[in-house]
Amino acid sequence: MIYAKIAGTGSYLPGEPVTNDDLVRRGVDTSDEWIRSRTGICARHFAPSGSKSSELALFAARRAIEAAGCAADDIDLIIVATSTPDFIFPSTATLVQAGLGIQNNGAAFDVQAVCCGFVYALATAEKFIRSGSHRRALVIGAEVFSSILDWSDRGTCVLFGDGAGAVVLEASDKPGIRAVALHADGRHHRELWVPGTVAGGQVMGDPFLRMQGQAVFKFAVKVLDEVAQEVVSLANVPQESIDWLVPHQANIRIIQSSAKRLGLPMEKVVTTVGFHGNTSAASIPLALDCAVRDGRIRAGQRLVLEGIGGGFAWGAALVDF
Repeated sequence: MIYAKIAGTGSYLPGEPVTNDDLVRRGVDTSDEWIRSRTGICARHFAPSGSKSSELALFAARRAIEAAGCAADDIDLIIVATSTPDFIFPSTATLVQAGLGIQNNGAAFDVQAVCCGFVYALATAEKFIRSGSHRRALVIGAEVFSSILDWSDRGTCVLFGDGAGAVVLEASDKPGIRAVALHADGRHHRELWVPGTVAGGQVMGDPFLRMQGQAVFKFAVKVLDEVAQEVVSLANVPQESIDWLVPHQANIRIIQSSAKRLGLPMEKVVTTVGFHGNTSAASIPLALDCAVRDGRIRAGQRLVLEGIGGGFAWGAALVDF
């Protein structure tokens, strides 16, 4: 039996932290108290103007490859989850492949499930590896969300940040990704979206992120509770065997709700939202890498990864690390 197991993690945050007070000084109509009390966010990182998601992804990818103890050319599959690709095409994944100097002609493509993109990408890579068609996958979440923020909309621009996170997933004879559940409900797409596109050389519609905050919050709490329970059931493991919850980092109150449903104290929940903000598809692998590198998450532990993004699309994975 072939399984898929995480062999290494990596992450990257561009520039210096931008605090809530820094946003106020930049002219955003908000306050540190307003942001903290509603979201738990204290700071976030923004890439320099003109930065590309592939650039952030490369930093995270190299660190994950190093941690996995393999060479870049050992990677035969690259999947990048992003809502802020470098170009309409080619895919950001092919640009990462080129940047790593990989010449083995392995597959490379992007997936788009917004803030749940990393879970979708991880699930996709796991299927490739378990089929026997590929041996080692690089799965990345990378975003430059600052490029789609409306700085006059304090309800959204204070929430997001830029960053990248990556894992190397490889074939193993021991279980790694034990269960994955993916869902979507397109009827809610107008509650969190960027309702614009490019056509005829012009921006058509609104090129900025728009969100109905209360509707998103209510839906996220409900489905994240459900999907976490679902993967525990699919994996047929006791709930009390979960060592860590690694959730999408959007709002501390959503995270607290998910932890409560799983019966986990907040001491067993990886939270980086306070200092990263919401980095969309990058948030789960960023949080995972932070906890691996500071020694909290160790080999042999059991994790639940969960996320939800625009669409809505949501999902979770139960992982033996």
